[in-house]
Amino acid sequence: MPLARSLSVTSLSGLDDWDEEFDLEDAVLFEIAWEVANKVGGIYTVIQTKARLTCEEWGENYFLVGPYIESNVRTQVELIEPSNAPLRRTIEKMNSSGCKVYFGRWLIEGSPYVVLIDVGFTAWSLDRWKSELWENCGVGVPWFDREANDAVLFGFLTAWLLGEYAAQCDEPPRIVAHFHEWLAGLGLVLCRQRKLPVATIFTTHATLLGRYLCAGNVDFYNNLAEFNVDKEAGDRQIYHRYCLERAAARCAHVFTTVSQITAIEAEHLLRRKPDIVTPNGLNVKKFSAMHEFQNLHAQSKARIQEFVRGHFYGHLDFNLDKTLFLFIAGRYEFSNKGADIFLEALARLNYLLRTNLHKVLLAFFVRGQLPDVSKMLDREDFTMMKRAIFSTQRQCQPPICTHNMLEDSADPILNCIRRIGLFNSSQDRVKVIFHPEFLSSTSPLLPMDYEEFVRGCHLGVFPSYYEPWGYTPGIYILDRRYRGIDESCNQLTSYLFQFCQQSRRQRIIQRNRTERLSDLLDWRYLGRYYISARHMALAKAFPDTYIYNLHEPTSATGFRYPRPASVPPSPAHSLHSSPHHSEAEDEHERYDEEQEAEKDRLNIRQPFNRNKDQTVDLPEEN
Repeated sequence: MPLARSLSVTSLSGLDDWDEEFDLEDAVLFEIAWEVANKVGGIYTVIQTKARLTCEEWGENYFLVGPYIESNVRTQVELIEPSNAPLRRTIEKMNSSGCKVYFGRWLIEGSPYVVLIDVGFTAWSLDRWKSELWENCGVGVPWFDREANDAVLFGFLTAWLLGEYAAQCDEPPRIVAHFHEWLAGLGLVLCRQRKLPVATIFTTHATLLGRYLCAGNVDFYNNLAEFNVDKEAGDRQIYHRYCLERAAARCAHVFTTVSQITAIEAEHLLRRKPDIVTPNGLNVKKFSAMHEFQNLHAQSKARIQEFVRGHFYGHLDFNLDKTLFLFIAGRYEFSNKGADIFLEALARLNYLLRTNLHKVLLAFFVRGQLPDVSKMLDREDFTMMKRAIFSTQRQCQPPICTHNMLEDSADPILNCIRRIGLFNSSQDRVKVIFHPEFLSSTSPLLPMDYEEFVRGCHLGVFPSYYEPWGYTPGIYILDRRYRGIDESCNQLTSYLFQFCQQSRRQRIIQRNRTERLSDLLDWRYLGRYYISARHMALAKAFPDTYIYNLHEPTSATGFRYPRPASVPPSPAHSLHSSPHHSEAEDEHERYDEEQEAEKDRLNIRQPFNRNKDQTVDLPEEN
């Protein structure tokens, strides 16, 4: 079910031949999201990493708008006075009218300006605004839905901000307002209802109804056209939220989503075909030599090992240097994010490792050989060492969870671990650590940011059933659409077991290959789709000033990605070029990075030529 007018990540060069020039000097961009300077989920990462590129394009005319959360502001935002005169007058007017609006710089790359609105301070207006929403839009919000109440407050306040800014401008303004997700969507609906001079964009990163349907164990992707969306939303008591999301999608000048599969989902559930697909990117940090990120991996791995020593204190009967670290992370949606599949595969992998392979994994992966100390110590030293070891041993099993959980008997992850019997016993080759909160460099338990933690691990596993846009390039691709749960578990178990069988050299080759592919996810490429969406919105809202003609990408444009190693079964390419070696050989294997890079330069195909005279080049390999 392809979308006829959508540009996607498969056509990265599809926007290169813009003919029109856009004069943004008199235009202002407001980007509005509940996750501005407020880490809740993946949208925070999207906005944070994209900010530098957007600041380079818009300069002083770019403002992020989000909620004021005092704990976040203390560590992430420098409060200052706005230099933009209309915005300064806007904030003063709103504050004098019973609001609390703050202005500052978000302390991330690009240092973008942020406008933060204290929604709790204006809660006295909630009933009046909910009545207005019902009278003008026919959407009623129940009193007990706190998240929806916040969305109402945030929506009316952002619409107030934009309307007041337009009124404070000396000349007719050219305002672009980009709203992310349903929590910010009401502001867009109010802008259109009040006929404000604002070009609006709405981006859905995942539909509300899609999340709920997938969590209900339905065959979602194969039955998209069959759902009675109003009934399904009502049955799940989210009809008011669904109405806010659908209204934002229908009212926006430009509607975008983050992947082709989500575009198809939005067309069926929100009843509007996206105008453009805006895939999410990353700020890819390039290194002058490949060994630099190998060194970073070693440094981060050493910090994870230190944490594991403390976690398994009294039970550390395995060699950490021979331990592989696996991880899964994401929104706490047990089935949608694939935690059920991952844990079941770990249980099956544990059996395979105990019967076939002398290696340990921690998902955190475990088990190794201790040195023969009988030749190093005399009898008295040996006796004293035994006493010291016995004094530190615990009689209970090592812990699974790093925190004390409230109502742990109802936690789906802990219940699944109990069912499959992965209790970190000395016989288990697979050890499990459950860290149920965001990673942070300021944490006293595991002081690492998520990016550092990922770099220190050997493999990330994300077997999601519902994944509108994943930030992880797949080395092994798991079929969740046309296979049942048991088949998917077996497929994942097979991939994990094959990964455990790889030598250190094979893992290095695979990691380097992935690093070289990271250019394809850089905002320098993918940011152009957001640029295109903004230009399209300006042309629709202000047709007398801006003209935009969408260029249809041909089927022969864009990058060709190398076929994932899991098709045929992974890692085929590495195994052909790098037969498995013994553990004894592992540490001393020769590895020629330049030779491997040259192989990839031949295998990773460059973008196709758009015509005989025009080409699109990849950046130079480091």
